Amino acid sequence: MTFQHVPLDRYADRVRRLPASCGPVRLVGVDGHAGSGKSTFAARLAEALGGAPVLRLDDLASHDALFGWTGRLRAQVLEPLARGEVAHYAVYDWHARRFGAPRPLPPTDVVLVEGVGAGRRALRPRLAGLLWMELAQETAWARGRARDGAAQREFWDGWIPAEREHFTRDPSRPFADTLVRECPLGYEMREGPGGTPRAPSNVTQSEEPPAVR
Repeated sequence: MTFQHVPLDRYADRVRRLPASCGPVRLVGVDGHAGSGKSTFAARLAEALGGAPVLRLDDLASHDALFGWTGRLRAQVLEPLARGEVAHYAVYDWHARRFGAPRPLPPTDVVLVEGVGAGRRALRPRLAGLLWMELAQETAWARGRARDGAAQREFWDGWIPAEREHFTRDPSRPFADTLVRECPLGYEMREGPGGTPRAPSNVTQSEEPPAVR
């Protein structure tokens, strides 16, 4: 199957027709390597969805737990949304190196979850759909380094092996129902290795991976 140009408003219509996956909410994950364009794509899809909220996993991660955020996500976000309640999650300040005041996240029809690891095994049962930004890791990392500049060189030196280890232990791409590729006129998509979105199931196991430091 080849990539085809898909207007985001048309894809947004497809998302709205997905079954709810976390209480009344359709959680849609946007995953990919750091620097692959996840944030920009999620922002544009959110706009096409009429202003859907975007949960950025960078807000849940921290310097000492780059990928050890499943517990916070479950307690602060997934469980309240599953009850149809407004979630409140503490946002990490990457400059002050501490968590700040909680941010509300209402149980809207669609909530986008954007970040490296959005398709991890502990989150997949709660997802109505999973998109993967199709960009080679080395290309994505080079783009991310260029974007962040010399000030973040040390961070990237630690991030790259941590991300590589994470996806070795807990890959997302094989489970993505949609692959997304950026192109000059927007985005191209095709069905991913995971096929069409499946009916959600309940989270019945603790799958928090070891914190990567």
